[in-house]
Amino acid sequence: MEPSPLAIHHVGIAVPSIDDAMHFYGDKLGLSIADTVDMPERQLKVVFVQAANMLIELLEPTDPDSTVSRFLERRGPGLHHLCFGTPDIRAHLRDLRDKGVELIDEAPRPGAHGEVAFLQPSAALGVLVELLQAQHD
Repeated sequence: MEPSPLAIHHVGIAVPSIDDAMHFYGDKLGLSIADTVDMPERQLKVVFVQAANMLIELLEPTDPDSTVSRFLERRGPGLHHLCFGTPDIRAHLRDLRDKGVELIDEAPRPGAHGEVAFLQPSAALGVLVELLQAQHD
């Protein structure tokens, strides 16, 4: 049986200020906030904005030494990562490793909406790819 295509769960966008970013995504595009998550362990404030078919994750660093702060310093605001939902993140990581894909995370870790793992951007032609096994309440 052929596996189903992966669905995009969200697109992560690094921003210096979520409030400023919401002037565009909320005031101009008319999108609303679906969820707000403070992630002090990652030095991030995260807001998920609901589009019709996926979420946009706005990432605001809360510490100047965080990875997202360094990203903003190097590249400025913009696309940070692409996240695909997966029903079994551990099996997916094993499969990717077996296929020679270089992983940032060898095992999943807690994320804003479930367990996550990141692939090396060089494996995806310069795009940081996140896998998410969403938690089900």
